Amino acid sequence: MALFELTLVLLLIAVALTALSRRLEVPYPSLLALAGVGLAFVPGAPVIEIDPELALALFIAPVLLDAAYDTSLRDLKRYRLSLVLLALGAVVFTTVVVAFVGWKMAGLPIAAAIALGAIVAPPDAVAASAVLSQFKVPHRITAILQGESLLNDATALLIYRISVSAAVGTLMLKDAVPVILLATIGSVVAGYLFGRVSLLTLTRIEDAASSTVVQFAGTFAVWIIADRLGLSAIITIVVYAITIARTAPRRMSARRRVSTYSVWESAVFVLNVLAFVLMGLQARSIVGRLSGDGQGGAFLFAATVLVVVMVARLVWVAGYVAVIRWFARSGGEDRKQDAPTFRGAVLVGWCGMRGLVTLVVAIALPANFPGRDPIVLAAFAVVLGTLVLQGISLKPLLRWLNFERDMTIDREVAEARVAIMQAALDVLNRKTSAAAAVVREQYEAQRRVAENPDDAQAATEYDRLRLYAIKRQRDTLEELRSNGTIGDEAYHRLEEEIDWSELAASPAGSFQPLTTY
Repeated sequence: MALFELTLVLLLIAVALTALSRRLEVPYPSLLALAGVGLAFVPGAPVIEIDPELALALFIAPVLLDAAYDTSLRDLKRYRLSLVLLALGAVVFTTVVVAFVGWKMAGLPIAAAIALGAIVAPPDAVAASAVLSQFKVPHRITAILQGESLLNDATALLIYRISVSAAVGTLMLKDAVPVILLATIGSVVAGYLFGRVSLLTLTRIEDAASSTVVQFAGTFAVWIIADRLGLSAIITIVVYAITIARTAPRRMSARRRVSTYSVWESAVFVLNVLAFVLMGLQARSIVGRLSGDGQGGAFLFAATVLVVVMVARLVWVAGYVAVIRWFARSGGEDRKQDAPTFRGAVLVGWCGMRGLVTLVVAIALPANFPGRDPIVLAAFAVVLGTLVLQGISLKPLLRWLNFERDMTIDREVAEARVAIMQAALDVLNRKTSAAAAVVREQYEAQRRVAENPDDAQAATEYDRLRLYAIKRQRDTLEELRSNGTIGDEAYHRLEEEIDWSELAASPAGSFQPLTTY
C-alpha cells in the first residue's frame, strides 16, 4: 500500500511540475529529474530501485511506439542524410570519444569503455520537443530531432550489447557482424510481421476499451518477444508502429479511434512524468554505492564525461553541417537553400539531453562488470547534467537564435482542410435532394472558413445559429440529469455527441458557444 500511495504522490508532484514548466517555458523532464533528486536526499525518503528490464519495457516501449506512430515517412526520407549522420554517425563518434576518455582517465578495459560510450551517446528528444513546439522553430529541425530520437537508441543499444558481451567474455568483438545483421535485418522483418498480425487482430475488435487494452498488451509483447529472440527491441517497435500507422486509421471506426488516441496520449504523458521523477530518485542509491578514497575521482570522471558528451555532439553537428554546406555551394541554388544553417546546427547540437534509456541501460550492467560504479555515476551525471544545463538554457538560446516562426504544418493543415471540403462538395454536387442542399450548404460554409481562417466574417449565420442552439442543448441536458430524468451514462453519451457537434460548427477552432443571440 505504501508504494501505491507514494506513486500517487509522485504523480501529483510530477503533474504540478509539468504545469510549472509550461509557465517557465523549460522542458518538464528537467524539473522532474531535479525534483526526483531532491526527494531522494530527503531524510527518511524511500529508496526505489528500478528493475532495468521492467523499466525498458514499461517506460520505453509505449513512448517509443507513440512517437513512431506519429512519425512522417515523408520527413524520414527527405532528411535521411541528416538522420543517418546523427542517429549513426553522432552516436558512433560520441561512443568513440567517451570510450577514449574512459580508457585513459578511468583505466577502463576497452570493451567496458565502449559500453560507457554507448550508454551516454543517444539523446532523447522528449525534453527538447516540449520547448521547441512553443517557439515554432523550422520544421526541418524538429523533424530531424524526432527522427533521430527514434533511431539513435537502436544504434547505441546494439553497440552496448556487443561491448557488454565482449567485456564479460561471452562474445568476441570480431564475431559481432552476425549479431549486427540479426539485430538490424531481423528486427525490421519481425516488426513488419508483428504489425501485420496486429492489424488483423485490431480490425476484428469493435469495443474501444478492448481495442486499447490489446494495443498496449501487443506493444509490450512485441518488445519482450524481440528482446528474447536477440533482436533490437527498439528497431522492432519502430517498424511495428510505422506499419500499423499506415493502415490502421482507415480500418478503425471514428469513435474507437478518438477513444484510443485519448487514452494513449494520457498514458504516455503519465509514463513520461513518472519515468523522469523515478530517474531522479535513483541518485541516492547511485551515490551510496561509491565510498572511500575513490569517490572524488569518480565524481571528477563523471563531470569530465558530461563535458565530453556535450562538446562531442556540438563538434559533430557543426562538422557535418559545414561539409554539407561546402558541397551545396557547387550544387545550384536549390541545394544551397536546402542546406542546413549554422544556427540550426547550434540548436540541434544543444538539443542533446539524455534521458531514461541512458540511465536504465547503465543500471542494467552486470554486478561484476568492470568499472560498473563509476560508469553508472557517469551515466547519471550525463542525464541530470544535460537535462538541467541544456534543458533550462534552451529557451534563452532560442531567443538568441531568433528563428522565424515556422508555419509549415499550419499551412499544410489549412491547404488540406480546403481540399477535403472541396472533395465533399464535389461528391454532393451530384445529389439534388433537399437534404443534400442543406448538407452542401454546411460544407460550403466550412470551406469558406478554411480558406479564410483569420477572417471573422467567414463564419456564416448557419454556424452562429448552431453554436447558439448547442448552448441551449447543453443547458437542457444538465436539467435532465439534475431532475433525474436521465442517468449519467445517457448524459455522457449525449454530451459527447454535443461536443462533436460543437467542434463541427467551429471548423477552425475560432468560435465559442454563444450565450446570447
